[in-house]
Amino acid sequence: MRKILLIGNGAREHALAEALINSKHQVELYAFGQAINPGIKQLSIQYKVGSSSDFEAISAFASEVSPDFVVIGPDDPIGQGLGDFLLQHNNLRSVAPLKITAQLETSKAFTRELMAKYQIPGLPKFKVFHNADGISAFLADELGGNFVIKYDGLLGGKGVKLSGEHLPDINAGVAFAEECLADCDRVVIEEKLVGQEFSLLALADGENLYTFPAVQDHKRAYNGDEGPNTGGMGTYSDSDGSLPFLEANDLQDARQINQQILKAVKTETGTPFTGVLYGGFMVTSNGVRVIEYNARFGDPEAMNLLNLLKDDFVELCEAILAGDLNKFPAEFTKQATVCVYAVPKGYPENPQKGAIIKLNKGDYPAKVYFASVNLLNETDAYYELEMSGSRAIAFVGMGATIEEAREQALTGLGQIEGPIEYRTDIGSGAILQAKIKMMQNLRNS
Repeated sequence: MRKILLIGNGAREHALAEALINSKHQVELYAFGQAINPGIKQLSIQYKVGSSSDFEAISAFASEVSPDFVVIGPDDPIGQGLGDFLLQHNNLRSVAPLKITAQLETSKAFTRELMAKYQIPGLPKFKVFHNADGISAFLADELGGNFVIKYDGLLGGKGVKLSGEHLPDINAGVAFAEECLADCDRVVIEEKLVGQEFSLLALADGENLYTFPAVQDHKRAYNGDEGPNTGGMGTYSDSDGSLPFLEANDLQDARQINQQILKAVKTETGTPFTGVLYGGFMVTSNGVRVIEYNARFGDPEAMNLLNLLKDDFVELCEAILAGDLNKFPAEFTKQATVCVYAVPKGYPENPQKGAIIKLNKGDYPAKVYFASVNLLNETDAYYELEMSGSRAIAFVGMGATIEEAREQALTGLGQIEGPIEYRTDIGSGAILQAKIKMMQNLRNS
């Protein structure tokens, strides 16, 4: 029997909870989240509500339940060093990187300078600035006015802004860079890439990678990839483990970059990276480039990928901690997946907070993962839920084709009564063909 403590209360953690409970081993799951997720609560022996930044409270709960290990879902506690704290105070290991290696996510400058130092392929043209001197010239002369500016503060920063989308000209770029410098001691500026983004996630034990199928996220709020950026409106993966616009060498290049990053982090920090290595890539006319790295499962990506596992997730977690992931062949169910989020009306710019929805419990093929909702009432027929203003419920469909998976996911969206919005085109034939055509034109240019 395994006793496992799960940190987090989003849809990603709901998927993690399900994957842990579905183990062939008997599992007692304990959860600690900032709000009660109805799906996680149903799967847990005990559920504690508290801030993910309250390490003392998490440590006390861990002392109370004595888990065999901890699974940390969200990025904030990972970046703040929860894994370090539990190791030091509870002698308890976590399926998550320690703070020094989580810099891959928490510091854009760390990742770019690591890639440059160890000559890792896929590095865009970039420069780290500690003051405003030379920024205007770099934007104009080196990048030709096509640039990306990335805040480099640890957690909760100003984010990423792109020329032409958020920043109309070089003067606006300089102004934003100066805002970033006023908050922290450095800002990362790099070339703006053109192509198609994709994610390649892997479990990491410090030496070995267990690589999942590729997946593509849709950040834009509205159909046709229009509107403001969000936390992710939906994701899809294909039955062959690739994506329709990728070539075989694209995936191979991304795999090799992930492996080189894993090795470089250990060499640079003296600490092995263990947990989830999440490479965010863009395939361009000049090959695969690295956009960023994350140090945890993505949301929605986790819902796609964990549903494709053939291996036992508990055993995979134990292999991460033991350093023997290489004993698993990393084979996956040969199905396509589509995940679509229901969000409150007005999301992301002016979402309806506190709106009430009902989710029917009928017999439909989509899998349900709860995110930013509060359970008000539950009957045999439905859940009554209050939305907090962020992404509310994720629905996952699986099928032989992306279209079949999409149709399944949409059956779930149709079971909600209340003021929600969602994209209907995640994984649609029209949007896939547009992406394929874009990459054909880029490769031939």
